[in-house]
Amino acid sequence: MSFKTACLGALAFTIVGGAALAGALDEPKMMAPFFTDASMKTMKPDADMKKAWAAMAKADQDKMMKECNDAAMSKPHAQFCEKLKALGGSK
Repeated sequence: MSFKTACLGALAFTIVGGAALAGALDEPKMMAPFFTDASMKTMKPDADMKKAWAAMAKADQDKMMKECNDAAMSKPHAQFCEKLKALGGSK
C-alpha cells in the first residue's frame, strides 16, 4: 500500500467518523427552534419550547431523546435535556 493511499484512507475515515459523532443535539437546525438567539445560549420559555417540540417530526424527537438519555452525549446539553424531559419529551 502506498503512502498516498494510506493518507486518503485516513482522511476518508476521519470525515466519516466525524460525521457519525455529531448528533441531533449538535445540529443547529434541530436546536434553533428551542432558543431565542443565534448563539443558542438562551432557551425559549416553556410554552414555546413545548410548541417547538410538538412541531418536530417523531423521528427527530426520538433522535433527540435518545441522545438526552445517553449520559455522554447529553453532558454538553444537560440543561436543555432536563428542560425537554420536564416538558414531557420523554413520553
